[in-house]
Amino acid sequence: MTALNNQYEEIKEQLVKTAKKAYREKLMAGTSGNMSIFCKEQGHIIITPSGYDYEIMERKDAVVIDLDGNLIEGIHKPSSEWRMHAEIYRQLPEVGAIVHTHSPYAASFAVLHKEIPVILIEMIPFLKGSVEVSPYAQQGSAEVGMNAVPVLRRKNACLMANHGAVTVGASLDEAYINSVYLEDAAKIYHMACCVGTPVVIEE
Repeated sequence: MTALNNQYEEIKEQLVKTAKKAYREKLMAGTSGNMSIFCKEQGHIIITPSGYDYEIMERKDAVVIDLDGNLIEGIHKPSSEWRMHAEIYRQLPEVGAIVHTHSPYAASFAVLHKEIPVILIEMIPFLKGSVEVSPYAQQGSAEVGMNAVPVLRRKNACLMANHGAVTVGASLDEAYINSVYLEDAAKIYHMACCVGTPVVIEE
């Protein structure tokens, strides 16, 4: 096995471990959501498979594709949102990993097309401020990523109208923790709105 293959095996292991963790934390339901890591030197995306049960997902189920969706390694189809991932990687070279969730509180604001203002101090370092909403695009299309890119140029998180949420980071660990803070902020904002008027922090 070559050094590159060994590197990919380690990345696949991390990807699947993080995906299963996100599922346990209820950031995804069923087979929804997806995540990926970008190997910039090779131009390869290591991504979760399409429509696959997180509970039984293993390292061998991760898929390697290039930015055009050509299969490099894998026994499954890549996530149906691979075009979104590829578009973000193409346009934002600082991004090394992407986490796309359908976490319920964040997704509820995406359905409302409602921005989440800065109501927790953690939103500033992790999410880079308020969480904006990108315009709706057909799921599975490159336009999903294209619409999110203008927000992600400035922020680490974006709500995608009538779809869900996407977070980015230099590493998968960063992208994942950003998705956790996004859902936490959305949940607290929702609860605060139910009992009064949330006070927004001046950034």
